Amino acid sequence: MNKEYRLYIYAFLSRTMASTPDKRYISDLRGNSELLELLGSESVEWFATHDDATILDALNEDFSSMFVVNTQAVESFVLDAKNETLVGLQNPVMNFYYQNGFELNMDQTELMAPDHLSIELAFMQTLIFRDEQKPQFRFLQEHLFNWVVPYMIGMKSMAITPFYRDICDFITEFVVADYEYCASLEEDVHE
Repeated sequence: MNKEYRLYIYAFLSRTMASTPDKRYISDLRGNSELLELLGSESVEWFATHDDATILDALNEDFSSMFVVNTQAVESFVLDAKNETLVGLQNPVMNFYYQNGFELNMDQTELMAPDHLSIELAFMQTLIFRDEQKPQFRFLQEHLFNWVVPYMIGMKSMAITPFYRDICDFITEFVVADYEYCASLEEDVHE
């Protein structure tokens, strides 16, 4: 995988998981047939056979049901049944950010947890942009790979729209592929 592709996919997935889609998001998706094809044939067909308003309503309903009402895409919620978000450096993800120079101002985001999937994906994008290989692999190994793969496999069964079914599959496959890619770079360094 090349750097530009990884940057683009992490940015797209971070935005996808941040909040409900808006009109611009739908328009951007409709205008990017390559990305839709990458997500899956069901999404391509669904976008081809429905208008923007119908898609927007369905995606907003599906996102809200999947990632707001029934569960949240927050690492500590998924891994710890207490549904508590540790604050500050007590949160292992926040501590990882701090150790790697990622400044996160929670006052500037609507997301209430530093270990929300959208923020974790944005962090990976930052590490890739900075060409920091070792922290990329460690973050995937210690955080994203551990919870996102089983979480997305489980969330797929809740998805009503083809888009979110495809997103769940795509995120799972991408995180696994990126983990393997970063692991191979680590092996190359140690040889």
